Amino acid sequence: MTETILHAESGRTTGSAATRRLRAEGKIPGVVYGHGMDPVSISVDRRELRQAVSGGAGMNTIIDLTVDGTVYPSLIKDVQRHPVRLNIAHIDFIQVNLNEEIVVSVPIRLDGEAKAVSNGGGLVDLSMNELEVATTPRNIPDEIIVDIADMDMDTVIRVEDLNIPAGAKATADPEVPVVTVLTMRTPVLDAEEAAAAESADAGAADDSAAAGDDADS
Repeated sequence: MTETILHAESGRTTGSAATRRLRAEGKIPGVVYGHGMDPVSISVDRRELRQAVSGGAGMNTIIDLTVDGTVYPSLIKDVQRHPVRLNIAHIDFIQVNLNEEIVVSVPIRLDGEAKAVSNGGGLVDLSMNELEVATTPRNIPDEIIVDIADMDMDTVIRVEDLNIPAGAKATADPEVPVVTVLTMRTPVLDAEEAAAAESADAGAADDSAAAGDDADS
């Protein structure tokens, strides 16, 4: 879990023209809400925001959002991006109670090398890039690491097999596959299938010819 301070300015003027001016000044318009508070329109410095979420927790970083001297422990709830440039055009912060359980998505990272899979002509396939977990804000894991070194061609790693850090629990069905093995096609298999298809075509041609001879007779 990572915490950081981010200063925001309140009282921004809404509307397209004012928003364009903010963005031209290197600021991002946004809003903070949650826990019974009235939503507050704010703006944050684009460079400071980038620095705030540059740690391992990324978008799950707990931010001490400081607005006019008031600190709102917050998480980034939503970001809207420009359709072409893809930079952040608007950002929503949600105030959180540090002792209250919330649900967040945590990235999954594979660790190790599945040599048995590689030697068997297989490919390790990550079925989900993120896992939803229920936890209090201070216990949000930066990531969930899956060790694939012992995987073989028949291995399936499911949600119930994951090593989830203490204080967090998965919300997904325990039986849902997270990592599986894909069987890759090989030149030998391709050649065998091609030969079988060729043989089948030849047999069909012989049967057709025989049927034609019987009709002529």
